[in-house]
Amino acid sequence: MRILALAVLTMAAVSATSPARAQTYNPRYPVCIKQIQTFGGERIECAYTSLEQCNATALGLPAQCIENPYYGGRPEGSGRRYRQGY
Repeated sequence: MRILALAVLTMAAVSATSPARAQTYNPRYPVCIKQIQTFGGERIECAYTSLEQCNATALGLPAQCIENPYYGGRPEGSGRRYRQGY
């Protein structure tokens, strides 16, 4: 019984010191940076349009660039429309 109580207390203490946060992937950008935090956590930020742009930011940091699994692609109707001249 003591072991079970100790296990419950340990799990409660660990979960109280490290709050769970949902990772969000911005579906507007195709590339994300996954950065290792000081005390072992990770932070993911999707704000890059190319791997080259992300790699320039990640240079010298404990980070890596990954493809955004939730990238929705370029929305329809965005960008410039060109008329064809006849």
